[in-house]
Amino acid sequence: MRKNISNRDMPAITVSNTDRDQLRRLAVSAMDRMPEVANELLTEIERATIVASPAVPPNVIQMGSTAEIVAGGDGRRRVTLVFPSDADISSGKVSILTPIGAALIGLSEGQSIIWSTRDGREQQMTVLAVEPMTVGA
Repeated sequence: MRKNISNRDMPAITVSNTDRDQLRRLAVSAMDRMPEVANELLTEIERATIVASPAVPPNVIQMGSTAEIVAGGDGRRRVTLVFPSDADISSGKVSILTPIGAALIGLSEGQSIIWSTRDGREQQMTVLAVEPMTVGA
């Protein structure tokens, strides 16, 4: 999906060991249905620094985190990163199995990343703020 962007041009990301394990299984199971996004997610997991769940800083996007972002020309918006079964774009719940969802995982406040839309257009996204997942949510 990111055809012209090398890993050295990508921001450093942090992913919890719990998210890594769940996301790897999800990506592998989605490989037949949506290979481009599944590969993108696996690539993100492979380049991430993996830490124990309690060691992930609160300003890092994990599964269930809510972030305020600026993406493309869309202006500011709040999104929550969720598993596909919980996705609801009308309420800002973005699936990890979308190009923007795969790009969000592991980013922290202030970081920017180039990601490709489903139709191949490259867009820049910047994370303005991160709210950790609320326990029990």
